[in-house]
Amino acid sequence: MTETYPGPAAAPPSVPASPPATVAVRCIVDGEQVEAPQVWIADSLLFLLRERLGRTAAKDGCGEGECGACVVLLDGEPVLGCLTPALAADGAAVTTAAAYGEDDRVAAALAAHCGAGCGYCLPGIGLSVRDLLNRQPEPSEAAIRESLSGHLCRCLPPGPFVDAVREAVARG
Repeated sequence: MTETYPGPAAAPPSVPASPPATVAVRCIVDGEQVEAPQVWIADSLLFLLRERLGRTAAKDGCGEGECGACVVLLDGEPVLGCLTPALAADGAAVTTAAAYGEDDRVAAALAAHCGAGCGYCLPGIGLSVRDLLNRQPEPSEAAIRESLSGHLCRCLPPGPFVDAVREAVARG
């Protein structure tokens, strides 16, 4: 039996080009149109805000979605910036605590009741409280505690935060 040589190996199938490792992200941050021209496709929204755009209101607490310090609003919905892909912000509106002044009713109430703490958790808590008050203008204590449940404060117990939300409600 004679073996036949199959000839030269067939050319490998063409491989499509890899997608770019970086892309441009355009979004609105705190009411301002911004662009980050080189965002790595694995960047988090928190990294985009802090490192690429210099917006430091959202804090980097745990990097695992456990502490809530990185909460921002993405098209009006609270998200954990450390777990949300930066690419999710492309074409979206991102709101950080910097969008609100110190005279804002939530910021003023948090300052009055929670000023004894370090304040690191307050930007994320403030955005969660604003989201709660937008959905429920007069929330129950259970609703307040639930909205705070995704946030860790190492300085204060939950009581002052609940009192701050009640005061923000009273300020209307």
